[in-house]
Amino acid sequence: MFSHCQKPALGALAAVALACTGVPAHALTFTFQDIINNNDVTFNQELGINSSGMIAGYFGSGAAGFPNKGYTVVPPYGQANFTNENFFTVTPPITSVQTQVTGLNNIGTTVGFWSDTNMGVGMDSNFGFTNVGGVFTNVNNPATPAATPSFNQLLGVNNSNVAVGFYTDAMGVNHGYTYTISSQTFSPNINDPNANPNAGGTTAAAINNAGEIAGFYTDTNGNTDGFVYDPVTNMFTTLDAAGAMDTSLLGLNDLGEAVGFDVDATTGMHGIVCSVTALTCQEVDDPNGIGTTTFNGVNDLGQVVGFYVNGAGNTIGLLADPVPEPGSLALLATGLFGIGVARRRRKTAQPCSV
Repeated sequence: MFSHCQKPALGALAAVALACTGVPAHALTFTFQDIINNNDVTFNQELGINSSGMIAGYFGSGAAGFPNKGYTVVPPYGQANFTNENFFTVTPPITSVQTQVTGLNNIGTTVGFWSDTNMGVGMDSNFGFTNVGGVFTNVNNPATPAATPSFNQLLGVNNSNVAVGFYTDAMGVNHGYTYTISSQTFSPNINDPNANPNAGGTTAAAINNAGEIAGFYTDTNGNTDGFVYDPVTNMFTTLDAAGAMDTSLLGLNDLGEAVGFDVDATTGMHGIVCSVTALTCQEVDDPNGIGTTTFNGVNDLGQVVGFYVNGAGNTIGLLADPVPEPGSLALLATGLFGIGVARRRRKTAQPCSV
């Protein structure tokens, strides 16, 4: 079993003003926090975050004897804030051996994938799932071949309960798709036209509330490239980190921000934060990592989740909070000052009211 990034291969005025800045042209800075479920302190990955700060992820490497176990966790991210989430159904009776919770939205829906075995990374079949109101539904794209192992994953979901994912065909080529939860229907394949039709293919990894999709594909040179798909224009746009050998986009918010990771010439992995409009990316690494940072999800507050590998070889889940630029802090202070003045004025006027 594997995560999608590891697959082989206030004042309202001030708040709105900050939110509308989108992805700034200058360098972004973050503060980092480890997110660790103590059921396995050696392996955690955080895969999605919604606007309330709830995070979806899992612990356990997926190696034989160390199964993936899904969870969600809410602020302040202590051990009491974790909730186990592992796929099961009553009819037919299914209890998963492994689960990864890969995406969530603002209305309580989570998505991911599960397996009924734990033979080792890349050896276990994967089946997608949705969880709406605590009710799990198995999701398996009908085009997924009946092979062992077979691969079908859901990786993200928006507030309209439209999920994205991929399946792997009999030739080992990935095909992205969307899945509408209410009608349990699949879209036609989402294949980037630049993808190699015979190897690698296209993975749809994230979807925002406008229906835009981010992901990655394998090109004809065997390299991995990020893409953003606009359903209105039916256009794919390649978005790669400058100078990188490979780029994968794994998260997308509503403000034109995509996140993922790139691979440099030394095969080091770096988290990236990208502007969809400017088609630029910035590398950002967790300071405790050893050249192996991956970003998996981003919300509309610019909070990013993912993981890094530390010096002991442990995979550590992370939350990265953006640090506002000085101009934004000044704007926020001005907004709060204005609100304070307005409140004082209202308070002074109250004795005159009837």
